[in-house]
Amino acid sequence: MERFSILVGDLICSDAEAIVNAANPTLLGGGGVDGAIHRAAGPALLAECRGLGGCETGRAKLTQGYNLRARYVIHTPGPIWQGGNMGEPALLASCYRSSLQLAADHGIRTVDFPSISTGIYGYPLAQAATVALKAIMEFLQTHPLPQRVRMVCHSEAAAAVYRQTWNLWYAEDHDSRV
Repeated sequence: MERFSILVGDLICSDAEAIVNAANPTLLGGGGVDGAIHRAAGPALLAECRGLGGCETGRAKLTQGYNLRARYVIHTPGPIWQGGNMGEPALLASCYRSSLQLAADHGIRTVDFPSISTGIYGYPLAQAATVALKAIMEFLQTHPLPQRVRMVCHSEAAAAVYRQTWNLWYAEDHDSRV
């Protein structure tokens, strides 16, 4: 699909209108992607997040991007992996859908995602890729915005898992494989 792509890169340097933060429920920064976004955006992001009152797992909230290239940050706390029987797939899918709906509601045309919950939260990458791609592709089929969505992977190994999952479920023929 021409509206979706998978790449290896640094989400912090994204030129998308909005980047998605794999946040914790407090929205006050942390490790991994969350900490990197807060450090790069500067203290004004933390100040705005303090006023939001946190965010439930699977939901999303929007802030300005401050010192980032991205105009906005969409914060979404992903589920902590507990073996897969505690509603983790539904919560993870909700992270992607909520983020995309928030972007659409604000007229945001381009969104870049990290692989939510696959770092310190321990969600197995292959399972997370399946959930993420299903949620993203279903949303894009029924909504005109965002016009472009990218999965920005931190490593080639992670991108390979996302590409393999894409090719398995969404490539219609050999020429449409990524």
